[in-house]
Amino acid sequence: MMTIRLPSIVPLLARPSRLARLAMFAAVACAALAGSAVTTPANAWCCGGGWRGGVFIGIPPIVVGPPAYPYYAPPPPAYYPPPPAYYAPPPSGYAPPPTAYAPPQSDGQPGGQSCTAGPYVCPMDHPVASGSSCYCLGNNRTQVWGRAS
Repeated sequence: MMTIRLPSIVPLLARPSRLARLAMFAAVACAALAGSAVTTPANAWCCGGGWRGGVFIGIPPIVVGPPAYPYYAPPPPAYYPPPPAYYAPPPSGYAPPPTAYAPPQSDGQPGGQSCTAGPYVCPMDHPVASGSSCYCLGNNRTQVWGRAS
C-alpha cells in the first residue's frame, strides 16, 4: 500500500509572508476606521445636547432595483379595420360628373402676345403693337432683343 504525504500548512501559518502580514494589517486598519466612523454621530450630539461639531462618514444605503431583463412588455394594441361606411343618398338634384371635358371655347381672339428673339420665344407681360421691339431673358439671364408678334 502506498501512502501519500501532503505538505504541512502549519509552518506557512506560523510565519506568514510579508505580503500576507501587510494585507492583514490593512484589513484590521480598515475595520477600525469603519467602526469609528459609524459611531461618530453619537458623540456629536451627546452630553449636554446641542450641536458640538463633528463629521459623520457612514456607509451609504444599498438600493437594489428591479432586474433589467427579462422585461415584460405588454402586447401591442390591436388594430382593427374601420367599420363599413354608410353614407346618406345624394340629393335629388345631383348629377354625376361628365365623362369627358371639352376644351375651352375661344372668342376669335388669339392668346397673349409673344416676343420672338432669335432662338427664344417668351410671353409678353403687357400688350404692345405688333412688330415693336421686345426682349427675352437668355440662359445666362441676359436680355436678347427681338420683335413682338
